[in-house]
Amino acid sequence: MGDLLLLVAAERERDATGGGVDAAVVLGAAGAGAGAFDAAEAAGLLRLVQGRIHLADPRLAHALHTAGPARRRAAHRLLADAHAGGPRALPVLFHRASAAVAPAVVLGDALAAAAAMAGGAATHAERSAAWARSAELAADAGSRAARLVEAAEQARLAGLPHRARELLARAGYETPRDAVRGAALLVSGLLALQDGPVTDAREVLLLAAELLAPADARRALAARLAAVEACWAMGDAAACVEALDLDLEPARPGSDRLLTAYRTGLSAVMRGRPDSGRRPLREVVDAAGPAACAPETLLRAGGAALVVGDLTAAARANSRALAVARARGPYVLVAPALERLAYGELRAGRHARARAHAEDGLRTALGAGQDNLAAHHHAILALVASVEGSPEAVAEHAAAAERVAAAHGLAQAATLAQWARARADLARGRLPEAAARLGPLVADGPRRGHFAVRMLAVPCFVEAAARTGRTEAARSAVDAFAHWSERGSDPQAPAQLARCKALLSVEPEECEKLFAAALARHDEAAGDFERGRTQLLYGAWLRRRRRPGEARVRLRDALVSFERGGALGWAAQASAELRATGDTGAGQPAGALALLTPQQLRIARCVAEGATNREVALRLSVSTRTVDHHLRNVFAALGVRSRVELSRLVDRAEKTTAHP
Repeated sequence: MGDLLLLVAAERERDATGGGVDAAVVLGAAGAGAGAFDAAEAAGLLRLVQGRIHLADPRLAHALHTAGPARRRAAHRLLADAHAGGPRALPVLFHRASAAVAPAVVLGDALAAAAAMAGGAATHAERSAAWARSAELAADAGSRAARLVEAAEQARLAGLPHRARELLARAGYETPRDAVRGAALLVSGLLALQDGPVTDAREVLLLAAELLAPADARRALAARLAAVEACWAMGDAAACVEALDLDLEPARPGSDRLLTAYRTGLSAVMRGRPDSGRRPLREVVDAAGPAACAPETLLRAGGAALVVGDLTAAARANSRALAVARARGPYVLVAPALERLAYGELRAGRHARARAHAEDGLRTALGAGQDNLAAHHHAILALVASVEGSPEAVAEHAAAAERVAAAHGLAQAATLAQWARARADLARGRLPEAAARLGPLVADGPRRGHFAVRMLAVPCFVEAAARTGRTEAARSAVDAFAHWSERGSDPQAPAQLARCKALLSVEPEECEKLFAAALARHDEAAGDFERGRTQLLYGAWLRRRRRPGEARVRLRDALVSFERGGALGWAAQASAELRATGDTGAGQPAGALALLTPQQLRIARCVAEGATNREVALRLSVSTRTVDHHLRNVFAALGVRSRVELSRLVDRAEKTTAHP
């Protein structure tokens, strides 16, 4: 039984993930039948799952290290013989190298060559273990360091950041060869990009590109592209353009034409020349067809599609990238693919799908040590919760995103989290709070939001600002939004722009035309949620114009849109507006609340949430005197003498009704 455990532990060394091992190989090496395994399983030491043997307790892996050197070498020799009849050379060479007694430079060289050529036949974790073992047999310190850096890169790709850092530490950075130091810095920078301050990651990656450029153009380019990612996460548009343009030359025969097109197009868009950037980015998107199989290429295509506003193409490319990364690796790209998918679904208004991808992505990112990506997934989940009407979930996910964003300088995650908090405020009628959160993000200045997100939050700011008297700030934001909308970066933008202008219009006839134009533009783009918001605001405007019949039509449409999209908080707003029009089917209040008029009921609910009279007036677009008058009548009708008593009564009554 001890020899069987030793063989399992030795075979697990070949795959640093610590997963199960092939039962046929291990039992063949042991020269034992199923009876030997049955005894170990009965003793609670091993378990069999789909033809693979797993240690019941991972601590049993130390059996290999506690055994004497001779027994360890014998176990590796048996496993090398068991693999010898198989189709791959890498397992055989790994175990032979592990069984070597005397210096075996030739064997180490052969193992390194097999690790380099393994391709899709071996996992990144297997290749990492092979590179690390070949380093132990290297002829000189330089070769040893180079192989340890390769092992670290494969561990990173396998989603094993702690193992990657351990291997880098063993390699050291003080090697005489710039190419090896550059490769080590590239791995270090990529690790920092996924779990560390992104400003530090950028500097490390740019230095890596400088060291690699003379000897390894491919890796130097990878370092520069990773530096672009770091600048993007930081929210530094100028640094992003600088990194994109670094050593950028026209495509030449043998060069990656699509990569050049991606860099050229993204640089042009970020320089404010969207028309110049659209054509090369479109070329990148169109090339992501069935023949495209590299997940990195597909993710670039998905990113390019998001920039040009083609959400359908973005979903297609990112879905394929996810499928390829899961099926063939690298595992480290699974969480980024899920983040791109979730963000695209969010932009398209498909919030349930966005939540599913972000929840999967959050689990994956945390399991792979990708805390920066986890922060982005938290921010997306906060935005989804702001639609679905869960203030607690918004607060939880936004706080989680902000903690990492503050420590690691993630401007995009921080902006998304603040937007989520503000949209949750809007859903609850907390207009001043929403305007206060979004004002700095959408305006120019040191506190402005991430360059790729701030314009998306403008419609929320305009809604909050226009209804709280901050019209000048709202108009300034609308001017910037109109310019951005012309770029075609978001299919919802034209409808949102018309809605924003309607909210700021002082002429009733013009306002109505703008709301109608917004709804017509919504018909050209999918998305129940944004259409529902326009219907809600239009219906509320019609009600205030004393046109209850027309208002009910718009408000019922809004309610249906919100309910269909799971936007429960916004559905509650639509129901409240319907009740204010006298609609008797819009969720009747229970108990004593049935004594109140629709307007009194709305005021009572606002007060029960803790709003002051002034805040209630802002929410309902009425004067403070009107609120005072209705509130006195509410107290009299319900027989309460304080706001605390009113809150308790409303809470008890609401628990007996289906009101959201």
